[in-house]
Amino acid sequence: MTIRIGNAPCSWGVEFPDDPRNPAWRTVLEECAKAGYKGIELGPVGFMPEDPAVLAEALAEHDLELIGGVVFRPFHDPDAWDNVLDGLHRTGKALVAHGARHLVLIDSISPRRAPTAGRPAEAEQMDLDEWTAFRGRIAEAARIGTEEYGLTVGMHAHAAGFIDFEPELERLLDEVDEAHLKICFDTGHHSYAGYDPVAFMERHIGRISYMHFKDIDPAVKADVIASRTGFYDACGQGIFCNLGDGDVDFPKVRQILLDNGFEGWCTVEQDCDPTLDVSPVSDARANRQYLQSIGFD
Repeated sequence: MTIRIGNAPCSWGVEFPDDPRNPAWRTVLEECAKAGYKGIELGPVGFMPEDPAVLAEALAEHDLELIGGVVFRPFHDPDAWDNVLDGLHRTGKALVAHGARHLVLIDSISPRRAPTAGRPAEAEQMDLDEWTAFRGRIAEAARIGTEEYGLTVGMHAHAAGFIDFEPELERLLDEVDEAHLKICFDTGHHSYAGYDPVAFMERHIGRISYMHFKDIDPAVKADVIASRTGFYDACGQGIFCNLGDGDVDFPKVRQILLDNGFEGWCTVEQDCDPTLDVSPVSDARANRQYLQSIGFD
C-alpha cells in the first residue's frame, strides 16, 4: 500500500488564476519540489499553462507529477452554469493531458453563507426546489468528470459555500450516485465547520477517494467565528496553521487511512495571503517534515 504526499498552489496563496498577488507558476513548481514533494495540484485552471507541452516540460524539470485539479465555481448559482462548465471542461482536459486522476468539485463562497461560516445552526438553507436543482448541477458535473474524462470525482466541503456543514455533505452523498461522486475530504474545512474530521472519516472512509491535509488554529477559529470574519480574511489571520499545530489529529487520520487500505495521494493545503509575512516554501517544508515524523513517507 502506498500513500503519497503532494501539495497545491493554494499553499502559495493562489486561489484565482488572474489574481495579481499570485506568485509565478514556475516559482510554485520549483518551491514545491524544493520542499520535498513529488506531486502538485493544477490550481485554478488558467494559473498554470493550458498548453500541455509547456506544463509537461516544467513538471518533468522539477520531477513533479500532476495529482488533480479543483473546480471552485458557484454551483449554487443557476445563472452561473456556463461558468461552472467552463471550469469543468478546461480542468478535465488538463488533467487528462497529464495523466492526473482527481477532479475535485467545490461550491464556491456565497454571500448568503459567508457570514455564517463555522456556524451551522445559523446558516441559511436552500429550499427544496433550490436544493434539487443545485444537487442536479453537482450530479451532472460528476457524471461529466467520470464518463467523459475518466476521472475520479470527489466533492469537497468548503467554508462559506452551500456544501459546508457535515449534514449537507452527507445529504448530497445520499442523493448522488456513488459511481459518479466520491469525497475529497479536507480535514481543515471539516474542523472549521464545527465537526470532528476523524469521526467523519471513520463513518465514510469507503467513499473517500482523495484527501486534503489542512490544520486549523483553534484560537483563530474561535475568534473568526465569533467575529463573523470572512473566509479570505480568516486565511490572512492564519486560521490555517502548519500541520500538527492545530486541532486536527493527524496521527489518527493516518491510522484510519492505513487500517482501511487507502492508496494514492494526500495533498497538503495551507491557504494563505502571499502578500503578508508568510513563507510558503518554509511552511511547505515544515508540513512535509511533520508528516514524515508521524509516519508518512
